[in-house]
Amino acid sequence: MELLLLTADPEPTSVLPSLALLPHGLRTAAPEVAALLDAGPHDAVLVDARHDLAAARSLCRLLGSTGLDVPVIAVLTEGGLVAVSLEWGIDEVLLPGAGPAEVDARLRLLRARRASDGAAVEGALVLGELNIDESTYTARLRGRPLDLTYKEFELLKYLAQHAGRVFTRAQLLQEVWGYDFFGGTRTVDVHVRRLRAKLGPEHEQLIGTVRNVGYKFVRPVRGVLGTGRSTRDETDDPVGSDEEDAPGRGGSGPSTPPATRLPATPVPRSGGSWDDARAVRSASWARGV
Repeated sequence: MELLLLTADPEPTSVLPSLALLPHGLRTAAPEVAALLDAGPHDAVLVDARHDLAAARSLCRLLGSTGLDVPVIAVLTEGGLVAVSLEWGIDEVLLPGAGPAEVDARLRLLRARRASDGAAVEGALVLGELNIDESTYTARLRGRPLDLTYKEFELLKYLAQHAGRVFTRAQLLQEVWGYDFFGGTRTVDVHVRRLRAKLGPEHEQLIGTVRNVGYKFVRPVRGVLGTGRSTRDETDDPVGSDEEDAPGRGGSGPSTPPATRLPATPVPRSGGSWDDARAVRSASWARGV
């Protein structure tokens, strides 16, 4: 495999020493997206995340937003594993002290997995547990068919076909709805919200939000310690929906729990006071009544 290592370390071999014992080609470049332009073809990108987790996370997210179609591997210390989440957009993690056998096995499995993901099999697009069959206009998640409208299917298919690439609402409106559509960009927000609801809470993060930009399909990540948090931005969801093929709004919503009944307040008998009542009660207890 041809590997590209993005690192600022003056001694690149110290990032992952085991690579020196493997037959893979290795080139190094500065840790910035622009370095990809002059790097030439490569089968995987390794990001040095040993020292600056925040910068490494930002770089990995930028790599995903460019539509990069090769695996991204983060090399980080054991203490940095707790910071890794699905939002990084990476395909694998490696520790600097990983042995040659482990590194080689992970690279081989990653290449084989990547080759199967997104492969067109009899007109189907397979991305992790999501299967999109364009010939029958059906989408299945974990084998379960998704009840999608025509535009929801088209939007999901278009995003999945360009997994990792960020699209503005205007671009999606043009590509999915066409030039002759006169609705606003909130149409996209409405359909994204519906898609996420139909994907379910465990998979709604497949459609990610890039704040102030638009949406992208987040390629399913395996082998990474993910938090399972969604990358959706709640502020991007529309308040209401009056778009085409809107589903019914059945159901009465959650019921309001009944108010807690407070114990009745005792009322003293006429002709006496609260102090008199307490005195009588104390005297009764003293007599054992």
